[in-house]
Amino acid sequence: MEINVEKTKVMRILRQPFPVKIMIGQKQLENVESLQYLGSILTDDGRCTCEIKCRIAMAKAAFNEKRTLFTSTLDLELRKKLVKCYIWSIDLYGAETWTLRAVDQKHLESFEMWCWRRMEKISWTDHVTNEEVLLRVKEQRNILHEIPKRKANWIGHILRRNCLLQRVIEGKIQGGIEVTGRQRRRRTKLLGNLMERRGYSHLKEEVLDRTMWKLALEEALDLS
Repeated sequence: MEINVEKTKVMRILRQPFPVKIMIGQKQLENVESLQYLGSILTDDGRCTCEIKCRIAMAKAAFNEKRTLFTSTLDLELRKKLVKCYIWSIDLYGAETWTLRAVDQKHLESFEMWCWRRMEKISWTDHVTNEEVLLRVKEQRNILHEIPKRKANWIGHILRRNCLLQRVIEGKIQGGIEVTGRQRRRRTKLLGNLMERRGYSHLKEEVLDRTMWKLALEEALDLS
């Protein structure tokens, strides 16, 4: 296998003191602040905000392309199903690996209301509240509940297998990078949302039994 030096990039984490230096032949691979991998945008700060904004923009563009369908005289329930199937799938691509901050949640909730307002042809000049819009479309705020559901389904598959990805998630890969900078509150990690009410050992026990895992997931979503 040959590596194209011109197309291959490397990215260091934001607080790493020195750039990554990888030589192929006589050329050094370019260090970048962000790159696209398997359709998702990865940034050197490890946050998902850039990816979420990009996904929202793509979903809005897809909505506008099919605006005539979504705003037609079709049954309301059918139009909502089309929005969730076609538009939300674009927006939530790769959401299984997102770690959401408050600002990210606000972006997603705003996008959800944007969909319902466009579907019902409600202009921002009409001064209609979000609560009234939800009543018109007979919906609740659901997009943020869809992400933990997708995360749980994905992590269940990963933890039932003894694979490299499981070892990466559990932090069992040898080696590390010493970072510098002022100590801050630790960020929420990938497993954080699923471990809020139970430890990781219990989590692994539950996913081994698909029935138990499904019941635990439904209970957690109801509590949230």
